[in-house]
Amino acid sequence: MTGLKEIYNQELISQLIDTVKETYPAFNKDRFEELSMQEEWPALALKERMRRITVALYETLPKHYGEALAVLWDAAPHFKGLSGIIFPDYVEQYGLEHWDDSMKALEYFTHYSTSEFAVRPFLLLDQEKMIAQLLIWSKHENEHVRRLASEGSRPRLPWGKSIPALKSDPSPVLPILEQLMQDESLYVRKSVANNLNDISKTHPHLLKKVAEQWYGTHPHTDWIIKHAYRTLLKKGDKQALSLFGYHDADSIQLQDLTCEPSRISIGETLKFTFHIHSNRDQKVRIEYAIDYVKARGMRHRKVFKITETNIGKNETKSYTKTQSFKDLSTRKHYKGIHTLSVIINGEVKKSLDFQIC
Repeated sequence: MTGLKEIYNQELISQLIDTVKETYPAFNKDRFEELSMQEEWPALALKERMRRITVALYETLPKHYGEALAVLWDAAPHFKGLSGIIFPDYVEQYGLEHWDDSMKALEYFTHYSTSEFAVRPFLLLDQEKMIAQLLIWSKHENEHVRRLASEGSRPRLPWGKSIPALKSDPSPVLPILEQLMQDESLYVRKSVANNLNDISKTHPHLLKKVAEQWYGTHPHTDWIIKHAYRTLLKKGDKQALSLFGYHDADSIQLQDLTCEPSRISIGETLKFTFHIHSNRDQKVRIEYAIDYVKARGMRHRKVFKITETNIGKNETKSYTKTQSFKDLSTRKHYKGIHTLSVIINGEVKKSLDFQIC
């Protein structure tokens, strides 16, 4: 997030000024720049910078919502990706009382960036009406609009406003996802899988219901369902493992698990090796888990996939992996005894302790 915020910089502000003035010559560029890049600008996070620009646009565009939208409509194609989120953000902030115009604008703006965050307040305002709109978008010819239908309705959208009703009961989302289960666009299918994965974290029975109805009907659908099951697979859910052909690992022996060095410092890398041997032909899903020491001494397990493969009767396979313990923005490491475990078909086969000092 620290690096991403630099998308909103002086260059983008200047480009936005030039673009808006082409459609709206009366645009007060000095006032807009003053409102956007105030003294505390460098300290603002990504979404704070985005919102600052949105507010500055509101103060300098026509006060009539439709007239302001017309200006933004012309400007939007010039700003792609994250830089373009300012346009749906304007709708989110100032368009709740103008439902029809806002829906047209969000559908259009998402072609160039994404309106997934901006639909969330509309879901909170009138969930039934917004779900109906998302269902319509799920049938749109443009993949960006179809993805909006899925991504905007995710119960746990990262960076997005929480929708408590959908967290409690995500079933209203299912008709939208079912419309997209065979979508030709990988961009859309990834969103559908992420939505279903969100649902599986609190309502696994709903994902299982979808899988029972759809798995095996189409290669695109099978990809979605497999990707949607990733959280349950990492949890070792027996039903999930069985669905994809991973059965009990009683006939698998894990041999010669070693990790070196047994004591490492924060920033260094752990290397571990092991062999697996099977007494019969079978599919195997091989993972490893690290029980990380956290700030207060508690431990938290993180599971990583190594491979999914087939192994033959009396066959032995060998694996070598490395795990970095360099601090990241998403993970900070702490000193203490950690544990490495190798997991096969959801079953922990062997564990070793190692120390970060």
